[in-house]
Amino acid sequence: MGNHDVMDKTDKLIERWQFSSSAKNLKPSFIRTMLKGSSQPGVINFAGGLPAPELFPVEDIKKSCVSVLDKYGRESLQYSLSIGVPLLRELISERVSSDRHSFSPEEIQITGGSQQALDIIGRILIERGAVVLTEEPTYLGAIQAFSFYHARFASVKTDHNGMLPDDLEAKIKKYNPSFIYVVPDFQNPAGYTWSEERREALVNLAVKYDIPVVDDNPYRELRFSGQEPTSLLAMGGQHVIQLGTFSKLISPGLRIGWIVGDPEIIALCERMKQAADLHTNTFTQYVIHEFAKDGGLDRHIAKIRKAYSIRRDTMIKALRDNFGADATWTEPEGGLFLWIKLPDGTSANDMIQAALEARVAYVPGMYFFSERPDDSTLRLNFCNATEENIVEGVKRLAGVFKNAK
Repeated sequence: MGNHDVMDKTDKLIERWQFSSSAKNLKPSFIRTMLKGSSQPGVINFAGGLPAPELFPVEDIKKSCVSVLDKYGRESLQYSLSIGVPLLRELISERVSSDRHSFSPEEIQITGGSQQALDIIGRILIERGAVVLTEEPTYLGAIQAFSFYHARFASVKTDHNGMLPDDLEAKIKKYNPSFIYVVPDFQNPAGYTWSEERREALVNLAVKYDIPVVDDNPYRELRFSGQEPTSLLAMGGQHVIQLGTFSKLISPGLRIGWIVGDPEIIALCERMKQAADLHTNTFTQYVIHEFAKDGGLDRHIAKIRKAYSIRRDTMIKALRDNFGADATWTEPEGGLFLWIKLPDGTSANDMIQAALEARVAYVPGMYFFSERPDDSTLRLNFCNATEENIVEGVKRLAGVFKNAK
């Protein structure tokens, strides 16, 4: 049965039964839909936020699974605390703490990936019609998660250093937002990292107007070059709620993420977690702890940093060789993504079918805007392809662009 057939049947079912308005109005994720088309044989996939599967630590995870069963046995297969396994929360608290601010395990909520963390944030902070301030562009998955709770969005003018403080303050005064949502390190989709000055300005405004900042931070440890700025979590104290995940650091299939916040915030998160699924996978939490302890996670991160750095450099060179002055792009110091700006009037969305026919996939940038979409932009993932495929994929993409001019 084709996807259109399924959607037709779903539409007919919606007409018959009393579904919630939230279910009826929630749009499917464009990226998840794209992954179906981009998974066809021969397609070079720059579309999804996929880490490189050949770098997954399969043998080490296998050893960790056996070790967990030997050490924790029945405990690892039993129901566990809604807030998360204590061993894993202790590990995360140590990793997110710094000289500037330390965090206890009681300030950590374990989630089923960072997407569930976004959902929990929506549950505790969004009333119907509440305004969420976002960067321009912003993460598509957050738009989808918050839309389910009937949030309204207002985007703040953003450059390669982060939100513009004057526009941020103006939007705070105008909308009295429920919270400010940002991805400050190797931003998804644009790849830029907020400067120290912009971080300080954001935190100062959050404190001044007593507004929480949701710091979505899955990429911070994937830095290849440059100097690491202070984290918003360390700067902002109780005004910052940080989201993290092991999806990009180890494997997305493990589905383990977390929320860091004041104990009062975490208490609310725990209630929402109880209502959603009782608790996150117990066994996987133990496996990650076993893999990460004694430096295992740090050694793996060093390995993928080296590989991803080479792939980033390969993609930047391929863009220079094939696009030249016909486009501009970001050159991130880490993360997974490059952001390309085509000449005004060129629609990245209109090119997508031709790109798939040329056996290359990307995500049109228009889907990453909570307001005023820019259709002349697109996002490329440089991590989920070999160097050879990166060179060939960019060449194919340049051919599609030239035919569309």
